[in-house]
Amino acid sequence: MSVKTYKEAGVDIEAAEEFIRKIKPLIKSTHQPGVLSEIGGFSGLFSLKGLNLAEPVLVSATDGVGTKLLLAELLGKYDTIGQDLVAMCVDDVVVCGAKPLFFLDYIATGQLEAAKMEAFIRGVVKGCQLAECALIGGETAELPGLYEPGKFDVAGFCVGVVDRARIIDGRSCQPGDKVIGLASSGLHSNGYSLVRRLF
Repeated sequence: MSVKTYKEAGVDIEAAEEFIRKIKPLIKSTHQPGVLSEIGGFSGLFSLKGLNLAEPVLVSATDGVGTKLLLAELLGKYDTIGQDLVAMCVDDVVVCGAKPLFFLDYIATGQLEAAKMEAFIRGVVKGCQLAECALIGGETAELPGLYEPGKFDVAGFCVGVVDRARIIDGRSCQPGDKVIGLASSGLHSNGYSLVRRLF
Protein backbone atom coordinates (compact mmCIF):
# COMPACT_ATOMS: atom_id res chain seq x y z
CA MET A 1 0.00 0.00 0.00
CA SER A 2 1.43 3.37 -0.95
CA VAL A 3 1.08 6.49 1.15
CA LYS A 4 -1.13 9.07 -0.58
CA THR A 5 -1.92 11.70 2.06
CA TYR A 6 -0.06 13.80 4.60
CA LYS A 7 -2.02 12.08 7.38
CA GLU A 8 -0.90 8.64 6.16
CA ALA A 9 2.68 9.98 6.19
CA GLY A 10 2.29 11.02 9.84
CA VAL A 11 1.43 14.72 9.40
CA ASP A 12 -2.08 15.60 10.59
CA ILE A 13 -3.00 18.93 8.95
CA GLU A 14 -6.51 18.95 10.49
CA ALA A 15 -5.07 18.51 14.00
CA ALA A 16 -2.63 21.36 13.34
CA GLU A 17 -5.44 23.64 12.12
CA GLU A 18 -7.52 22.80 15.20
CA PHE A 19 -4.51 23.53 17.42
CA ILE A 20 -4.06 26.97 15.79
CA ARG A 21 -7.78 27.72 16.18
CA LYS A 22 -7.59 26.83 19.86
CA ILE A 23 -4.53 28.96 20.68
CA LYS A 24 -5.49 32.06 18.64
CA PRO A 25 -7.31 33.78 21.55
CA LEU A 26 -4.33 33.14 23.83
CA ILE A 27 -1.93 34.65 21.34
CA LYS A 28 -4.20 37.62 20.63
CA SER A 29 -4.09 38.47 24.37
CA THR A 30 -0.43 39.51 23.90
CA HIS A 31 -1.13 41.93 21.05
CA GLN A 32 -0.46 45.63 21.50
CA PRO A 33 -0.27 48.75 19.33
CA GLY A 34 2.05 48.00 16.44
CA VAL A 35 0.74 44.51 15.67
CA LEU A 36 -0.69 44.59 12.14
CA SER A 37 -1.22 40.90 11.38
CA GLU A 38 -3.43 38.06 12.50
CA ILE A 39 -2.15 34.67 13.61
CA GLY A 40 -2.08 32.03 10.90
CA GLY A 41 -0.52 34.01 8.08
CA PHE A 42 2.88 33.43 6.54
CA SER A 43 4.50 36.30 8.45
CA GLY A 44 3.97 38.62 11.40
CA LEU A 45 3.75 42.37 10.82
CA PHE A 46 4.67 45.03 13.37
CA SER A 47 4.69 48.81 12.84
CA LEU A 48 7.40 50.97 14.40
CA LYS A 49 5.27 54.10 13.99
CA GLY A 50 4.78 56.06 17.18
CA LEU A 51 7.90 54.84 19.00
CA ASN A 52 9.32 58.39 19.22
CA LEU A 53 12.94 57.35 18.82
CA ALA A 54 15.50 59.59 17.10
CA GLU A 55 17.37 56.69 15.50
CA PRO A 56 15.60 53.38 16.19
CA VAL A 57 17.78 50.27 16.05
CA LEU A 58 16.22 46.81 15.93
CA VAL A 59 17.79 44.23 18.24
CA SER A 60 17.16 40.52 17.65
CA ALA A 61 17.91 37.31 19.52
CA THR A 62 17.14 33.62 19.18
CA ASP A 63 17.50 30.85 21.73
CA GLY A 64 16.09 27.58 23.02
CA VAL A 65 15.65 25.91 26.39
CA GLY A 66 18.14 23.11 25.83
CA THR A 67 17.95 19.91 27.82
CA LYS A 68 15.47 21.46 30.26
CA LEU A 69 12.95 19.87 27.87
CA LEU A 70 13.91 16.50 29.37
CA LEU A 71 12.93 17.75 32.82
CA ALA A 72 9.63 19.06 31.44
CA GLU A 73 8.93 15.62 29.94
CA LEU A 74 9.80 13.90 33.22
CA LEU A 75 7.42 16.17 35.18
CA GLY A 76 4.77 16.42 32.47
CA LYS A 77 4.88 20.22 32.90
CA TYR A 78 5.26 22.23 29.71
CA ASP A 79 4.02 25.75 30.48
CA THR A 80 7.18 26.70 32.35
CA ILE A 81 9.43 25.95 29.37
CA GLY A 82 7.31 28.28 27.26
CA GLN A 83 7.91 31.07 29.73
CA ASP A 84 11.60 30.15 29.97
CA LEU A 85 11.92 30.28 26.18
CA VAL A 86 10.61 33.85 26.09
CA ALA A 87 12.89 34.84 28.98
CA MET A 88 15.99 33.43 27.27
CA CYS A 89 15.36 35.51 24.15
CA VAL A 90 14.06 38.66 25.87
CA ASP A 91 17.03 38.71 28.26
CA ASP A 92 19.40 38.75 25.28
CA VAL A 93 17.54 41.76 23.83
CA VAL A 94 17.18 43.85 26.99
CA VAL A 95 20.86 43.50 27.86
CA CYS A 96 21.51 45.93 24.98
CA GLY A 97 19.05 48.44 26.45
CA ALA A 98 16.26 47.48 24.05
CA LYS A 99 12.55 47.19 24.75
CA PRO A 100 11.15 43.87 23.47
CA LEU A 101 8.56 44.41 20.73
CA PHE A 102 7.57 40.98 19.50
CA PHE A 103 8.28 37.27 19.76
CA LEU A 104 7.94 34.24 17.50
CA ASP A 105 8.18 30.57 18.47
CA TYR A 106 9.13 27.38 16.65
CA ILE A 107 8.03 23.90 17.69
CA ALA A 108 9.41 20.79 15.97
CA THR A 109 7.79 17.50 16.94
CA GLY A 110 7.39 13.94 15.77
CA GLN A 111 3.63 14.07 16.33
CA LEU A 112 1.47 17.00 17.39
CA GLU A 113 0.19 16.44 20.92
CA ALA A 114 -2.28 19.30 21.29
CA ALA A 115 -2.58 19.33 25.11
CA LYS A 116 1.19 19.37 25.58
CA MET A 117 1.71 22.08 22.96
CA GLU A 118 -1.18 24.19 24.28
CA ALA A 119 0.43 24.15 27.74
CA PHE A 120 3.70 25.24 26.14
CA ILE A 121 1.97 28.09 24.26
CA ARG A 122 0.24 29.19 27.48
CA GLY A 123 3.72 29.57 28.97
CA VAL A 124 4.94 31.51 25.93
CA VAL A 125 1.92 33.82 26.25
CA LYS A 126 2.61 34.37 29.95
CA GLY A 127 6.25 35.13 29.18
CA CYS A 128 5.26 37.60 26.47
CA GLN A 129 2.80 39.30 28.81
CA LEU A 130 5.47 39.63 31.51
CA ALA A 131 7.95 41.02 28.96
CA GLU A 132 5.30 43.29 27.43
CA CYS A 133 5.95 42.00 23.94
CA ALA A 134 3.55 40.60 21.36
CA LEU A 135 3.51 37.01 20.16
CA ILE A 136 3.03 37.68 16.44
CA GLY A 137 3.77 34.33 14.86
CA GLY A 138 5.38 30.96 14.97
CA GLU A 139 5.72 27.59 13.33
CA THR A 140 4.65 24.14 14.44
CA ALA A 141 6.46 21.56 12.33
CA GLU A 142 5.32 17.96 12.53
CA LEU A 143 8.38 15.94 11.49
CA PRO A 144 7.71 12.21 12.07
CA GLY A 145 10.85 11.15 10.21
CA LEU A 146 13.08 13.33 12.37
CA TYR A 147 11.59 13.17 15.89
CA GLU A 148 10.31 10.11 17.74
CA PRO A 149 6.69 10.23 18.94
CA GLY A 150 6.46 12.32 22.12
CA LYS A 151 9.73 14.15 21.44
CA PHE A 152 10.02 17.77 20.42
CA ASP A 153 12.27 20.82 20.46
CA VAL A 154 11.49 24.53 20.64
CA ALA A 155 13.17 27.77 19.68
CA GLY A 156 12.21 31.39 20.12
CA PHE A 157 12.96 34.65 18.37
CA CYS A 158 12.62 38.11 19.91
CA VAL A 159 12.95 41.53 18.30
CA GLY A 160 13.25 44.71 20.32
CA VAL A 161 14.12 48.33 19.68
CA VAL A 162 16.49 50.85 21.23
CA ASP A 163 17.44 54.41 20.34
CA ARG A 164 20.97 54.24 18.92
CA ALA A 165 22.28 56.75 21.48
CA ARG A 166 21.05 54.48 24.30
CA ILE A 167 22.57 51.17 23.16
CA ILE A 168 24.34 49.34 25.98
CA ASP A 169 27.33 47.49 24.55
CA GLY A 170 29.89 47.56 27.36
CA ARG A 171 32.21 50.11 25.75
CA SER A 172 31.48 52.71 28.42
CA CYS A 173 32.26 50.36 31.35
CA GLN A 174 35.20 51.47 33.44
CA PRO A 175 36.85 50.74 36.80
CA GLY A 176 34.72 52.01 39.67
CA ASP A 177 31.38 51.23 38.00
CA LYS A 178 28.92 49.38 40.21
CA VAL A 179 27.64 45.92 39.32
CA ILE A 180 24.07 45.17 40.34
CA GLY A 181 23.04 41.56 40.92
CA LEU A 182 19.41 40.48 40.73
CA ALA A 183 18.05 37.46 42.57
CA SER A 184 17.00 34.59 40.33
CA SER A 185 13.71 32.75 40.67
CA GLY A 186 15.70 29.53 40.22
CA LEU A 187 17.55 27.76 37.44
CA HIS A 188 16.39 29.14 34.14
CA SER A 189 17.47 27.26 31.01
CA ASN A 190 21.25 27.27 30.99
CA GLY A 191 23.29 24.52 32.60
CA TYR A 192 20.75 21.69 32.66
CA SER A 193 23.15 19.21 31.05
CA LEU A 194 25.25 19.61 34.22
CA VAL A 195 22.27 19.84 36.62
CA ARG A 196 20.82 16.56 35.32
CA ARG A 197 24.10 14.81 36.14
CA LEU A 198 24.29 16.26 39.64
CA PHE A 199 20.91 14.90 40.76
